[in-house]
Amino acid sequence: MFLGLRTVIYPAPDLDALKAWYTEVLGFGPYFDEPFYVGFEAGGYELGLLPDRPVDAGPITYWGVTNADDAVAALIANGATAHDPVTEVGEGIRTASVLDPAGNVVGVIENPHFAL
Repeated sequence: MFLGLRTVIYPAPDLDALKAWYTEVLGFGPYFDEPFYVGFEAGGYELGLLPDRPVDAGPITYWGVTNADDAVAALIANGATAHDPVTEVGEGIRTASVLDPAGNVVGVIENPHFAL
């Protein structure tokens, strides 16, 4: 079901400061820079900063899937609990998350633009 890791998104309560820090650490700026989300392309993968995600919620990792709806249904059928519904986040990219039996957030991302 999982095609491989695709994205990790970190909470960013001070988006500008964290964007500057990752720019320094990575040695380049973001490819996507908006007040609601900042995205860096790092080695073919997405490193995202999300200002409205609480720090105590921790980062969320997204696994690539071919169909987000099918993946969520399969995960729930195997004992996961719904967390965030499948949502179109722009340009045909769809994300969702479930909670595994231990309560960990497991994200899935359907991204027609992703290529290794």
